[in-house]
Amino acid sequence: STGQLFKSLEGHNDGVASAVFSPDGALVLTASEDKTAKLWNSSTGQLFKTLEGHDGWVESAVFSPDGALVLTASFDDTAKLWNSSTGQLFK
Repeated sequence: STGQLFKSLEGHNDGVASAVFSPDGALVLTASEDKTAKLWNSSTGQLFKTLEGHDGWVESAVFSPDGALVLTASFDDTAKLWNSSTGQLFK
């Protein structure tokens, strides 16, 4: 309610295209022009996992309704599905 900055999530090497909270609020998911998505601890601002595997900008990233999965969409013409706990790409 004060409008003051709580945390600054720094770690991407290019612009951040989107940011969303996990369904339980424990994580923040960011998508970036640096070809990665990142998972952050929302309480501490610490980086939890970096999701690497796209060959183009990651335009958006979202959690599944239960928070177990992350879906990323990229300008490399792919969407990728990840385990949000481990950061593992589903093949």
